[in-house]
Amino acid sequence: MANKKEVNMIDTFAEFKENKNIDRTTLISILEEAFRNVINKMFGSDENYDIIINPDKGDFEIWRNREVVPDDELKEPNLQIALSEAQKIDPDYEVGEAITDEVDFAGFGRRAVLNLRQALASKILELQKDSIYNKYKDMVGQIISAEVYQIWKKEILFLDDEENELILPKSEQIPGDFFRKNETRRAVVVKVENQNNNPKIILSRTSNLFMQRLFELEVPEIHDGLITIKRIARIPGERAKVAVESYDDRIDPVGACVGMKGARIHGIVRELCNENIDVVNYTANTALFIQRALSPAKVSSIKIHEADKKAEVYLRPEEVSLAIGKGGMNIKLASMLTEYVIDVFRDVDIDGEDIYLDEFADEIEMWVIDALKNIGCYTAKNVLAMNRNDIIEKADLEEDTVDEVLSILKAEFEEE
Repeated sequence: MANKKEVNMIDTFAEFKENKNIDRTTLISILEEAFRNVINKMFGSDENYDIIINPDKGDFEIWRNREVVPDDELKEPNLQIALSEAQKIDPDYEVGEAITDEVDFAGFGRRAVLNLRQALASKILELQKDSIYNKYKDMVGQIISAEVYQIWKKEILFLDDEENELILPKSEQIPGDFFRKNETRRAVVVKVENQNNNPKIILSRTSNLFMQRLFELEVPEIHDGLITIKRIARIPGERAKVAVESYDDRIDPVGACVGMKGARIHGIVRELCNENIDVVNYTANTALFIQRALSPAKVSSIKIHEADKKAEVYLRPEEVSLAIGKGGMNIKLASMLTEYVIDVFRDVDIDGEDIYLDEFADEIEMWVIDALKNIGCYTAKNVLAMNRNDIIEKADLEEDTVDEVLSILKAEFEEE
């Protein structure tokens, strides 16, 4: 059996195994490979050695198989044993027989033991790095919580539960972020690099994915797939617009995301350093989607240029500043969300006062109003300015319905 020095050596790596979560089978394989490498370096071959490792007991055995040869024919002590030496072990041994004897590895010398330790440490470190890379490669796009370990000018170093190092670069930090050593913060895994077998896990708090995962955590309907986040536009730490869609007509996607008295969205806002978040209903209708994206501004009319992905938006003078927003932020986010270049114009074609179609909801059914909005008509004068037949064709409405709408709208202005 192994001597005390050998047992202590195995114990050392048994403890290492526990700390690094290396499974028993892998540990045995690592140990055997390390022993064989050392033996091969010392004797030129390890083929005639049997290595038995038992990590559970913390011990190992090394057995060497040699052929008994006459004393004067001994040429390879690693593969052969002289008859006189064999008979010291057992007088019945004869030339040509095989003899197996246990080897005291510590007897190979201090250098052999040191080489073994170095080989084991190197192999286990390599496996550990592979394990970290494979673990986080499958976690790209997921939120994790980790502890702030070091705060540097260009990046923050985090440690996860297994003390693996994670990096949050300055470029991936929200401008209002403030970190304290040893506190736990959340971020999303955006990239895992592996240069020269040195895994580097990159985190982000500015990624749209981070916001999306926060919504999934806070809004059960999104987690369950009843509501889908279709698009996100962010200026991290400042403002964001999120377009959502419900697959269940009974669920109001905007209301579900905001929650009672804003309870759901407040948690996300706090995590994102008070980033102001607008949630809007997604629609495949480009004109209507742009109108919603420009909220809180009210749009008078829209001209869409599909070929070059541009939109001309006309608004009443008092609505223009709302559409553009402070520092142009509202229109920038609306363009990012809709993926259209939006140009805003003052609506100078409307003489006098105009009235938004929504104000006629008592006289005109909402589905008709929505159909008119879908063709870019948001006000009464937008509709009256169009040709009757164009309204029928583009809005896909019955002639009687269009005539009734025109009558109601004309009557409003005749009364004035």
